[in-house]
Amino acid sequence: MELKIRKNEAIYIIDVLGEMDLYNSYKLKELLMKMIEKKIEQFVINLEDVEYIDSSGIGALIYITSTIKKMNLKLGITNVHGSVKKVIELTKLSGFFPIVPTLEEAVKVMES
Repeated sequence: MELKIRKNEAIYIIDVLGEMDLYNSYKLKELLMKMIEKKIEQFVINLEDVEYIDSSGIGALIYITSTIKKMNLKLGITNVHGSVKKVIELTKLSGFFPIVPTLEEAVKVMES
């Protein structure tokens, strides 16, 4: 898994590339915690290039979502598709995660 960060004004977009699994999902958690320490308040996690996620990846997203909610920060998870979407639906977490269909919509939600 590779993580790329880009910025759209005050919104930080984290592009996740590859598989989110037991071996690497901790990297996303660590990255977000470091960003929160730097007082960053708006995040979009772009899963467009993620083809596979396991329970560790789901666990990382749960941890990130609950941490950001507790701190009253903003989060959007976007471009959820294919097997990743199926796993989220099977685990009945679609309502828990702040899923936004596209990156453009996620940025608009953050700005409002």
